[in-house]
Amino acid sequence: MKGTCTAAIVLASLLFVSPAAQWLDYPTAGIPRLPNGKANMAGPTPRKANGQPDLSGIWQVPGLKYLINIAADVKDVPFQPWAEAVYKERVANFGKDDPNNRCLPSIIPEKIAVTSPWKIVETPGVAIVLYESRTIFRQIFTDGRPFPKDMNPAWQGYSVGTWDGDTFVVETKGFNDKGWLDSAGHPQTESLRLTERLRRRDFGHMDFEMTIDDPKVFTKPFTVKTERLLAPDTDLLEDVCENERDGRHFSGDNGIRLSPALLATYAGVYELAPGRDVVVTATGDLLFMRGLNEPKLPLLAQSETEFMSTATANGFEFVKDAQGKVTHLVVRGDAGNQKAVRKAP
Repeated sequence: MKGTCTAAIVLASLLFVSPAAQWLDYPTAGIPRLPNGKANMAGPTPRKANGQPDLSGIWQVPGLKYLINIAADVKDVPFQPWAEAVYKERVANFGKDDPNNRCLPSIIPEKIAVTSPWKIVETPGVAIVLYESRTIFRQIFTDGRPFPKDMNPAWQGYSVGTWDGDTFVVETKGFNDKGWLDSAGHPQTESLRLTERLRRRDFGHMDFEMTIDDPKVFTKPFTVKTERLLAPDTDLLEDVCENERDGRHFSGDNGIRLSPALLATYAGVYELAPGRDVVVTATGDLLFMRGLNEPKLPLLAQSETEFMSTATANGFEFVKDAQGKVTHLVVRGDAGNQKAVRKAP
């Protein structure tokens, strides 16, 4: 397997902030605690004087799934033809032109999926979201104001929030067309509209869903559902992007193209271990893999049988028998090689 360094992998090392980078072990005052002194994450939902849930606090995302692929749960992404072509081109180019690689802002779908912490501060008339990544902010107005009549297209768009019982509903529009929805390269346009629903179900857990509606990119909206976890006894730090110095190292399209017919022969289910399967699917001239604790990811061809993940340093090789039939998959990573045997259809 070739040791190609992709922009996606380099970017991952820059965006994902480890807990050691945070302000650790400074206790948050006034929160419910267990006998051992740790925060009681299953404690009651804190509420404001008006009875609404208080969303204030520092929150994190449990995993990289939606940062890598915002449509990870969508079986068939409802692309408009041009958008699918752009997406495939970005995959083939290893995400080289991702705005993050030039230290430009992330738009909301990618920002809410990044694994570094972010803080919600609720005040009368506006909820403020502070992101550790890139040290930027977002305002969600709750004072009843309408959207501006003439919105200058913006990276974060314009957000207004209302309450539906215990659920905070945020509508956002007025985006520019410069962002990516995720590191995989799903595009967006100025027609993007987002609807977020946040419900703090107890002290340490928040249910979150986001509906993505961009009719110029997708033929119909789709919804992402996940949760947010409170990060008590810590705070945000400044996180400045200095990625411009690494731009010359980002690799682009390697020029390798494989036929849809060949890729279709690799599709199937491979057993890595009892009860642990890797699912490979082929869509046109792209190969996708789901498994290995990762969402559905496109793979990049390095040869006729060797591929590379767009989000990790893993390499994959499909092994054939003397008759040319694929018998197993070799997964290469830091822990060594692992064999995944192809299951019978």
